[in-house]
Amino acid sequence: MSDFSKALSVAASGLKAQSYRLRIVSENVANIDTPGYRRKTVAFSEDRTVTGVSAVALEKVALDRRLGERIYDPGHPMADQSGHYVGSNVDLILEIADAREAQRSYEANLKMFDQTRQMSSGLMDLLRK
Repeated sequence: MSDFSKALSVAASGLKAQSYRLRIVSENVANIDTPGYRRKTVAFSEDRTVTGVSAVALEKVALDRRLGERIYDPGHPMADQSGHYVGSNVDLILEIADAREAQRSYEANLKMFDQTRQMSSGLMDLLRK
């Protein structure tokens, strides 16, 4: 496997990981008002393939352990005897920060992918001359 292929595979694994992270963030934002919803988080680890290239590996999706906010609404179908129910534990500010970080990481991996492609193309042009 050439160095260009290794660099492309590393960048591609980063792109895949950050796009998955953005998907998880969007699920959290979509369920911000869902009673009892628990925020999902995703972790990454290093994956050493047979070729010796380190890549980004996705860990299992975990649920945030924080308790959801108790909301007083006696008319809600999920309300208990005291008129409260448990809302979601999603914090919109935290989700926006996670989305911005994932977006920037995605863009960095995309730039690495593009730079590698341009270098490979430049090398092929030099070899043709």
